[in-house]
Amino acid sequence: MEHSLAIRPIYNDYCNQVIDIILTIQQVEFSLPITIDQQPDLRDIEANYHQGGGKFWGAFLGDELVGTIALINCGNNTGCIRKMFVKKEYRGREFGTAQRLLDVLLQFCRDNEIVHIYLGTVHQLKAAHRFYERNGFSSIDINDLPSYFPLMKTDNMFYQLHLTQ
Repeated sequence: MEHSLAIRPIYNDYCNQVIDIILTIQQVEFSLPITIDQQPDLRDIEANYHQGGGKFWGAFLGDELVGTIALINCGNNTGCIRKMFVKKEYRGREFGTAQRLLDVLLQFCRDNEIVHIYLGTVHQLKAAHRFYERNGFSSIDINDLPSYFPLMKTDNMFYQLHLTQ
């Protein structure tokens, strides 16, 4: 049965599903030494994303959560992308899951006058780097991040995008 991909905001009732997707990709697929205890934001999506003027979205095929993306509103017309993960089976151009998630986030930024967007990632996620670069992000040094950027201990690569209105 074929379902079309739907992107919609998600809240704390999806925490367990979000944690399952993200930890599986981090730990199993990429062998990253990261635990849920290093990502406490995933246990309270509403407090860590929605309440601060950001958002957390899920990509759904039918009732199945297949991808996530989140934005932290850092103030100063600045946002930080977090938790961009797509289940392996739903990656690539056939589904367009990652692109759809990013497009929704960028439209939210435009609608809310967030023009400076930053993100952190890890060296191992090469396909993610290419994806961000195809979407206009440029690699920057950690020292070029704004002082209010919420660093994650595991991130070792950083990107920026400046939107024009």
